[in-house]
Parts: sequence; structure tokens; C-alpha cells
Amino acid sequence: MEGEQTQTSPLQRALDVVEELSMEEQETLVEVIERRLVEWRRAEIARNAAATLQAVRDGSARYGSVEDLKRDLASEP
Repeated sequence: MEGEQTQTSPLQRALDVVEELSMEEQETLVEVIERRLVEWRRAEIARNAAATLQAVRDGSARYGSVEDLKRDLASEP
């Protein structure tokens, strides 16, 4: 349609900018993003570990067998 602007997603806009970078800059960007993802995952694991330790300390942790876990997971909506 005439005069209508198409909306591009943030991902597409980022890809458009990345395409303007040199190959070396793109490789550096990939390395930086990979490091940040690793750091994010480590922080997530640390948060989950802290929450688990707190649940054990305050007595709200649940214990059981693998079969108990399977039943619990199967009964979740």
C-alpha cells in the first residue's frame, strides 16, 4: 500500500546493522555475544542454586524418587 511503512522487528534491524560491519567486526561481535550468553547462563545457574539452597534451609524443598518427580511433572498443567 502506498505510503504505508512496514514495521521491522528489532532482530531484523540488528541484523541489518551487523551486515554493515566488516567481517572482523562481525567475528568480534559473535565472540562478545557468546561470552555474554555464557555469563548469563552462569548467573542463572547461580540464582537457581541459591534458591534451591534456601528451599533446603527453610524446609520447603521437596524430596522423592525419580518416579515421584515423573508423577509430579506429568500432573502439572
